[in-house]
Amino acid sequence: MTKTLYAEFTVKPGSETRVAEMMRELTRLVRSEPGNELFLPYTRDTNPREYFVFEVYRDEDAFQEHITADYGRTFNAELAGHIEGDGSALTWLRPVG
Repeated sequence: MTKTLYAEFTVKPGSETRVAEMMRELTRLVRSEPGNELFLPYTRDTNPREYFVFEVYRDEDAFQEHITADYGRTFNAELAGHIEGDGSALTWLRPVG
């Protein structure tokens, strides 16, 4: 069964450029993971500091590979200093039907 999640975070003022660079690089790396089916980062049209990321992984094993990747740990460690709050808010999703 696929693993699907939606992540949200808000970037601190002054960190917009750095986080955009980080997200471009992370997107490239995650999309190259064999078990990644979808990785779509967005910002809110009316507030580009608000990020929304829709992610789909083939299965639990693929998701575990994703969250243990070195580049993901590096990304999350740096991101923590650039966002408001304690981290990304994650919403786990499942298909209807």
